[in-house]
Amino acid sequence: MVSLDNAVLARMEKGGKRYELLVDPNLVEDFKSKPETVDLNHFLAMDEVFHDIRGGERPTEEAIEKTFGTQDILEITKTILAKGSIQLTTSQRKARVEEMRQQIVHEIHTQAVDPKTKSPHPKTRIELALEESRYSVDPFKRLDDQVKDAMELLKPMIPLSFESVRLAIRVPGSAYGSASRILRPYLEKEQWLENGSWAGIIEIPAGMKDTIIGKLMNQSSDTECKEL
Repeated sequence: MVSLDNAVLARMEKGGKRYELLVDPNLVEDFKSKPETVDLNHFLAMDEVFHDIRGGERPTEEAIEKTFGTQDILEITKTILAKGSIQLTTSQRKARVEEMRQQIVHEIHTQAVDPKTKSPHPKTRIELALEESRYSVDPFKRLDDQVKDAMELLKPMIPLSFESVRLAIRVPGSAYGSASRILRPYLEKEQWLENGSWAGIIEIPAGMKDTIIGKLMNQSSDTECKEL
């Protein structure tokens, strides 16, 4: 379950009464769109509904049944998220927006490149352009959707292109475990060589090239990388 310190308040009002849950802010949008894909044990800080969480006031079973037509916490959570709202303090919202902004900047930095230089834009340049574009960061909207929205605003301001590169990698057998954990999400094919080395081919966003190679070299200076 999400910790109480990291959870935020989801609230719905009906019949003059509040119904509250503590939820993981990182899973709100996923739960709203596809609740069946979210583990409720990870989403909720406590698997019960309250009238007032701070005061510890709980509704009766009769009140829950009358309001939601069920005692099932999953169905209750669906209703509160669909018909209610997320309650954030000013500091929580500020922190959440800034966290999401940094994630957007990171995604653009690692996935997009300047089509002229084939290199990623510095994060500072992306941050300044995002600020100039007046893009409004949503603390709960899906990261992928916000990256797309931000990209549309940034394209007239800085040249951006989503390109991929294919790399042939060879690492000593002794570094296979750590290298494999880095490369597995991007791996196209792999094989063991007669000298005991491991070789593979990966496809990654062009902006991630230097980062991936740097991580591999940290595992073994004998790593070899070649762009295909």
